[in-house]
Amino acid sequence: MATKFVVYHDKAKKFRFRLLAANNEIIAASEAYESKEACLKGIKAVQKDAPIATVDDTTVKKEAAKKPAAKKPAAKKPAVKEAAPK
Repeated sequence: MATKFVVYHDKAKKFRFRLLAANNEIIAASEAYESKEACLKGIKAVQKDAPIATVDDTTVKKEAAKKPAAKKPAAKKPAVKEAAPK
C-alpha cells in the first residue's frame, strides 16, 4: 500500500485530511476546513511545499548570533603644534 491522503468529516461535520504512511500510520493531520474544496487545496499545498520544507527543531538551543566585533577607533595621532609666526 502506498502513502495516501484521506479526506473525512470530523464530529463537527467539517472537512479534514490525514496523511497516512504505507502501513496506515498517521504521518500528519490537518486543521478543520469549512469546504471540501478548501481541504483539497490544503492537500495540494502540502504536496507542493513538503519537498522543500525545512526542519526547525525548537528542542535544540540555538547559539546566539554572534555580533561582529566593534570597530576599534583609529589611533589618534599626536597633535602637532604649529610654530608661532616669527
